[in-house]
Amino acid sequence: MKYLLIIMFSLFGFSKNKAQAKSIHSFKVEALDGSTIDFSKFKGKKILVVNTASECGFTPQYKDLQKLADTYKNKLVVVGFPANNFGGQEPGSNKEIATFCQRNYGVDFPMASKISVKGDDIAPIYKFLTDKKENGVKNTKILWNFTKILLDEKGNVIDSFISTTNPTSESITKYLK
Repeated sequence: MKYLLIIMFSLFGFSKNKAQAKSIHSFKVEALDGSTIDFSKFKGKKILVVNTASECGFTPQYKDLQKLADTYKNKLVVVGFPANNFGGQEPGSNKEIATFCQRNYGVDFPMASKISVKGDDIAPIYKFLTDKKENGVKNTKILWNFTKILLDEKGNVIDSFISTTNPTSESITKYLK
């Protein structure tokens, strides 16, 4: 009887934790232009979230992120999150970042206002994306700018990709075909 109770409590605890995991669709964040990005509007599409920076060696990936967004626009939404967490490589204001992205790379996918993607001041959406206790799938350590996190049509984390993974690489596009 004692073991049966332990098993029941263990199962209940596991189910409770699993039920607490939410999807990205429960988030709304401020965009670079001051409007709101409501992730619930992306239900039914995959979402690729990327922490970005304007003065990084990986900044040219904006071009391929835009190409990916254009190529798979019926299946995917790319969302950029400018962050100044690594080497001070995103020093600009939201307005400066928006101008830079549009002028240099023709970015028209959603771009959130500048946030923190790690540390004590991590934005709640990145806490969700990177913490298995929050997302129910996996822990992801944001090691540098242009780390990518792919979510499914229901807003659940599928996988993450390090900075050196090009947005148009097979490791990402295989989920979009």
